[in-house]
Amino acid sequence: MKKLIQHVALYQDHGVLEGQNIAIDGSRITGFPEAPKASDYDEVIDGKGMLALPGFVNTHNHVAMTVFRSYADDMQLMDWLEKKIWPAEAKLTDDVIYAQSMLGIAEMIRCGTTAYADMYDHMDQEARAVEESGIRACLCRGSIGIGPNAQAGLDENRQLFLDWHGTADGRITVMMGPHAPYTCPPDYLHKFVDQARELGAEIHIHLSETKGEVENIKQQYGKSPIALMDEIGVLDCGCLAAHCVWVDDDDMDIMAAKHVRVAHNPGSNLKLASGIAPVPKMLAKGITVGLGTDGASSNNNLDIVEEMRLTTLIHKANTLDPLVIPAETAINMLTEGGAKCLGYKDVGKLETGYKADITLVDREGLHWYPKNDTLSLMAYSANSMDVDTVLVNGEVLLRHKEFTKLDIEKIKAEAERTRKKLFAQI
Repeated sequence: MKKLIQHVALYQDHGVLEGQNIAIDGSRITGFPEAPKASDYDEVIDGKGMLALPGFVNTHNHVAMTVFRSYADDMQLMDWLEKKIWPAEAKLTDDVIYAQSMLGIAEMIRCGTTAYADMYDHMDQEARAVEESGIRACLCRGSIGIGPNAQAGLDENRQLFLDWHGTADGRITVMMGPHAPYTCPPDYLHKFVDQARELGAEIHIHLSETKGEVENIKQQYGKSPIALMDEIGVLDCGCLAAHCVWVDDDDMDIMAAKHVRVAHNPGSNLKLASGIAPVPKMLAKGITVGLGTDGASSNNNLDIVEEMRLTTLIHKANTLDPLVIPAETAINMLTEGGAKCLGYKDVGKLETGYKADITLVDREGLHWYPKNDTLSLMAYSANSMDVDTVLVNGEVLLRHKEFTKLDIEKIKAEAERTRKKLFAQI
């Protein structure tokens, strides 16, 4: 099916070109015609007054944790995990995961997200939700290497890869998901590395999220979590590392050499008081950084535009340097950088041959005036409610701020039903 987006401001080649057109055939961008005939297309989308950006990418999430939104706030990370989250997660079912995944996916689409990375449980149900919703996702089964379910984590991650990798017209990809060094001993991580190599899969893992985690790993193994992962071989598989808050120059040198991609989660890190990752130093060392929300239980929303704005602000304050993370850098982390984090080769740019994952942002709100600098307005003034239209793989999922595929009232009702079902058991 051929589509045409007309009269749009196009973000491309480090700038914005007004009055452009985007031609789409099936799932891909085919060009930017100067004087297209509307009659040559099956659908024409009026982009007047809008900014066209590559679809936004959320590089780290636990999407079905929407069920825990506002359930366990204002706590230390380990207390939060051990006293509230892990005991409740033991009661999760397929029904809960599917319904809450649909809720989280709808929230992300409404915020302009076209692709996301996720690590959680009952992942076949989340994959089902991804397939039905039309979004793009890189999934893994979050696995803890201590306790009775350790082998199940390995086995279920393997099955997830075999069942879902490359499915849904290529929208679903699968990584291996060992949770973190403090929950996965080295022998368990070695098994994940072997499995990743066997399958040709990459690895998504939490690394160096808190100061206490790093101190404990150093005390136990005599090296940082990054150095330990390097020794075990985790970083050789292609690695998406979430957080990386407490990393030093030696760690970042390893990360750069091993092409580790970092999912930066400023909102979650602030809320849990984990700290502020040295993102400006990472970028200076050539490390690819994307943006993530983390789960809705530790954020508490899945608004990736908010994460972009936080990123532009907190690093300026943290370094006392107003020049770090300028507007275009933040936008790149939201789009192309995020796509690279998830391992995509043809997502993240508005270029001929790339996938038609496109977010159109309405620039008619009062906060978009006067129109001095479009990229600055996008980074510092815009909010996710400006998102007007969202396409993934060339399919329109949101049109004029209304969902085209999802029954939102049903999704909300099912989210509330399954929340009550879960908490009746806790």
